[in-house]
Amino acid sequence: MKQKFTVGVVGFGFASQTFHVPLIQATPDLELVAVSSSDAEKVHKRLPEVAVEVKPQALFARRDIDLVVIPTPNQTHFPLAKAALAAGKHVVVDKPFTVTLSEAKVLRGLAEEADRLLSVFHNRRWDSDYLTLKALLASGELGRLVSLESRFDRFRPDVRDRWREKAQPGGGVWYDLGPHLLDQALELFGMPRGILLDLAMCRDGAQTDDDFVALLDYGERRVTLKASALIAEPTPRFAAHGARGSYVKYGLDPQEARLKAGDTPGPEWGIDSDHGTLRTWDDAAEALVAQAHPTLPGDYLAYYQGIADALGGQAPNPVPVGSAIKVMTLLEAGLDSYRQQRWVKLSEGKGMRQR
Repeated sequence: MKQKFTVGVVGFGFASQTFHVPLIQATPDLELVAVSSSDAEKVHKRLPEVAVEVKPQALFARRDIDLVVIPTPNQTHFPLAKAALAAGKHVVVDKPFTVTLSEAKVLRGLAEEADRLLSVFHNRRWDSDYLTLKALLASGELGRLVSLESRFDRFRPDVRDRWREKAQPGGGVWYDLGPHLLDQALELFGMPRGILLDLAMCRDGAQTDDDFVALLDYGERRVTLKASALIAEPTPRFAAHGARGSYVKYGLDPQEARLKAGDTPGPEWGIDSDHGTLRTWDDAAEALVAQAHPTLPGDYLAYYQGIADALGGQAPNPVPVGSAIKVMTLLEAGLDSYRQQRWVKLSEGKGMRQR
């Protein structure tokens, strides 16, 4: 059995440098051997031992690469992943998987035909706050869950000249932060019965959406997803309310901030010192009792170790294409909802319809 799998990364922008390269290098069973970039000096300054190919196609043609990682602008995910699969490589694509649902389904078919692993980097399944909420809901301490609000807010009043903030397919906050929040909701509750989305451009000079509110219909509970670039005052990351009490958590998982600061992933990597508040009904005291609820450690390293284990046949794909396609289904259904200003009803496996 092969002990170490070789990796090539397409591009050397923010996502590559901040997330993928550090996590790959911290995974014992993976070895980064090449990067495609038009700026070899930039790459070698940080990665002197790594080969540089000017074009992605040259990277795909290398026989010493098992796995190709694609953390590039959203519009390029489909053609690059298609080419990498055609070259016989296993592929990891950053979120969102593609720009359209039809592209996602094509890639799934190509991966199946080629018998190659295809996975999507939904790293926030390993956020500290999300792992804590997931465990709390499983414990039943809140009783029957009636509502969940999940927010990802930032204060970034200046519109920057970058692809994420331009009016193009895959641009805007719905395609940037929406996949994270949708994937977490899907993991917790499965496919909703319907979605209602409102998008807004709130900042001066905004070219695409920088604020959204999405409602997911789960029948017995209401799930609200929100993200904005103009929230200066801290808001709860999660607010969960059940028949026996509530859980509220402030503060984002610290792993992204640590990666941005250049910290090396290792022991005690994902510890989150911001604990949530759990307020539940005490039958004996006949009163609500509040207490700090410890936050479980996050673990982004689990994703790439999961990829290595899947390549070695020791574990399933940590984020299979099927779950990523569900996220794409909701992204597109949300856009339909916004354009038509109505709920879009979902029926898994049977497409979607308006109501």
